[in-house]
Amino acid sequence: EVQLVESGGGSVEVGGSLRLSCTASGYSFSSNCMVWFRQAPGKQRERVANILPGGSVYLDDSVKGRFAGSREGASNTVYLQMNSLQSEDTAMYYCAAAYGGYYCGPDTSRYNYWGQGTQVTVSS
Repeated sequence: EVQLVESGGGSVEVGGSLRLSCTASGYSFSSNCMVWFRQAPGKQRERVANILPGGSVYLDDSVKGRFAGSREGASNTVYLQMNSLQSEDTAMYYCAAAYGGYYCGPDTSRYNYWGQGTQVTVSS
């Protein structure tokens, strides 16, 4: 069974940092684009970051300069380092991967594998 499991969420104050992890099991995602999404209450799920197999990272403009993505291919784990957190970053954060591994876009319907999510709450 393929599973993605996120961890690392929590509650922080504005300006704080968190590091999210997503570990895959049941399948090797080393050749997959891995994607971080987030969903705030009442809003659509939005893409935050892509982490390509070679380690290149795409970041949405809303988090550029504050977030960083990385991956450890051997451990089937990707990370999202979140710095200078703002209240608008409050959301459930998910990692996802598409079957075949090549899709990295924002269309959530294209993703076959999702983690259960980890909550990030930023308070002032």
